[in-house]
Amino acid sequence: MTTPGASLVAFREGIREFGPDNTTGILWTRMDSEVLLLTPNTTVIYVFVWLDTKEGPVVVEAPPNVLSFIDDFWFRYVTDIGKAGPDKGKGGKYLLLPPDHEGSTPEGFFTSKSPTYGNWLVMRGSNLDEIKQLRIYPLAEADNPPAFNLVNVEMEPFNTLHRTDYSYFEEIDKLIQEEHNEAQSPEILGLLASIGIEKGKEFKPNDSKKKILTEAAAVGGAASRVMLYRSREEGAQVYPDSGWEHPWIGGSSTFDNDGVRLLDARTRFHYYATGITPAMVNPVVGKGSQYIAGLRDKDGKPFDGAKTYKVHLPKNVPAKDFWAFTLYDVQTRSMLQTDQKFPEIASKNAEVQQNEDGSYDVYFGPEAPEGKEANWIQTIPGKGWHMLFRLYGPEQAWFDKTWRPGEVELIN
Repeated sequence: MTTPGASLVAFREGIREFGPDNTTGILWTRMDSEVLLLTPNTTVIYVFVWLDTKEGPVVVEAPPNVLSFIDDFWFRYVTDIGKAGPDKGKGGKYLLLPPDHEGSTPEGFFTSKSPTYGNWLVMRGSNLDEIKQLRIYPLAEADNPPAFNLVNVEMEPFNTLHRTDYSYFEEIDKLIQEEHNEAQSPEILGLLASIGIEKGKEFKPNDSKKKILTEAAAVGGAASRVMLYRSREEGAQVYPDSGWEHPWIGGSSTFDNDGVRLLDARTRFHYYATGITPAMVNPVVGKGSQYIAGLRDKDGKPFDGAKTYKVHLPKNVPAKDFWAFTLYDVQTRSMLQTDQKFPEIASKNAEVQQNEDGSYDVYFGPEAPEGKEANWIQTIPGKGWHMLFRLYGPEQAWFDKTWRPGEVELIN
């Protein structure tokens, strides 16, 4: 129940290494496998900003042609920006209000009120010059806004992964102390208080309780891993008896199903991925992206980094823009670190080989099959892996399932 918050505490610490809140955005023109971040890709430009409204409302001047959104400190959706937002990709001014804001708000903004003071902004795009138009500043300084600094952090170590040891609870305590109690449900606050995490009080468990919490964090991490890699949730599989699964189960950005919270589905998602917006579960044909996770081969076995696998994509892949495979480490859920800096194959790359009938075969293994180097992603013996298959500009055949990828087959 607290995994979303722990994830964003860790993410914020990573962002703050490069500059202060509201005035610093960290930028990758192409993310590589050195970054410890949950299931990113290498095909888009990324920007992350930590927004803090404790001193008052914050303005976001969004550039055109981006996909962006803001989530609160508990990883709940606040607003979309860009193509899925009210500016419809034209760019515009957004105003983020703190939870205690009262009274009127100025005109000329797309205005949202967050349940928390701390908020996370993620932005994706393909045009660096446009993304550099991003501006963020306090509303109180709108007449003379301070400079906004985009820091290119490529080749820099960057870790956003939340902990799975005792310090997990220290992350949660940090969030509880900074935010107001109204930002979370009384039930969760009560559970946290029962282990010594309570706003306004020092979290200082004795050695006995610290040992218990250390074990609890390890068990929680293991349980989250099982929820991800061996889910029993109804609706997890994309196709019957398939190794392809939906990362997002339930079709709701709040993980609600007829008034029932899908707790395991929510934990699974936040252990695996990052970012919440209804745009992810309300797809539009020909726009945005769709993705599914390859977690096991056609025989239901996890992928072995010492073995070679193949997946077949029938002709007419229903992706208006392009499709891509990206490989991830089962431990970190971040991109798999091999001799390939970018563990990804995308159809927009000219060197990708297409079969005579218009289909594709993609290979995964420690060494490339002879003549298939352009369609191969490297794996490492002794290291487990999984993948995401993404379609950009997904077409109708994807949604009605008249087209589907093949199962991943072990070839040697």
